[in-house]
Amino acid sequence: NAAFEAQVDRTPHATALIYEGAQLSYGELERRSNQVAHQLRALGTGPESLVALALERSFELLVGVLGVLKAGAAYVPLDPRDPDERLAGMLADTGAHVVLTQSRFAARTFGAAHVVALDAPALAQTTRPEALAGPRNAAYVMFTSGSTGRPKAVVTEHRSLLNRLWWMDEQFPLAADDRVLHKTPYTFDVSVWELLWPLIAGRVLVIARDLGVAVQGEQAADHGVR
Repeated sequence: NAAFEAQVDRTPHATALIYEGAQLSYGELERRSNQVAHQLRALGTGPESLVALALERSFELLVGVLGVLKAGAAYVPLDPRDPDERLAGMLADTGAHVVLTQSRFAARTFGAAHVVALDAPALAQTTRPEALAGPRNAAYVMFTSGSTGRPKAVVTEHRSLLNRLWWMDEQFPLAADDRVLHKTPYTFDVSVWELLWPLIAGRVLVIARDLGVAVQGEQAADHGVR
């Protein structure tokens, strides 16, 4: 979070996200994710807590990921279109008592104690919460496909995540006008650098439609999307 927040302080009015022709600035992404962080802390989350995400690609996806990290917790990405049995099994394995989702999926209880729709109005404060997580705390938990049996959870710490992001930034520096296309399902590990790398580099993340179609008006070959 420190790397993202430093970028917010440098360029609060710059565009951070583009989705379906709409834009979200770094400052607004910060404020919305701060709201989520405060909501989560009010529900008792913190370091080593796990918060499940059941979201389609949207601004809410980034707001949720950053909000969980700002709360000091770790996020567990779930595909809301998976069968109830699979989702319930993964939630039981993690012990996550909060699910962040969208209104169209909120009718599904997911077996969690609290279900929060991120596209509903939030009343929490927008100030930047105090950082609680350290390098050795969990940042996210992803499940294997389960193709050879029951899906297994794999934990990644903040230090490993940051090492990967800094390595990406060093090996593949983004030019000022580059845009990164988010197209990988966020339940796969590759999505992590795809989501966070451009945001710590001060660039624009273009979010593809959930079925893999690029954002209207954005053509990767013509607009420097990498």
